[in-house]
Amino acid sequence: MPVVYRDLKLDCGYRVDLVAGSRLAVELKSVAALDRFHEAQMLTYMRLGGWRLGLLINFNMLMLKSGIRRFIL
Repeated sequence: MPVVYRDLKLDCGYRVDLVAGSRLAVELKSVAALDRFHEAQMLTYMRLGGWRLGLLINFNMLMLKSGIRRFIL
């Protein structure tokens, strides 16, 4: 995902895992615990991509539903 700043296109290497219907950004993780860094990463992707809804999913949980966080801008 490129970053555009004052008509200058920067290729910073941002890569969101999934985009559903150009409205929902999904970031997949498999870590012991989600950290604030992961939340900040998700919010950055949402702002740069113009998505208002995002899901951060951690697969390293006993119950998957406890590893899902929803973000709305």
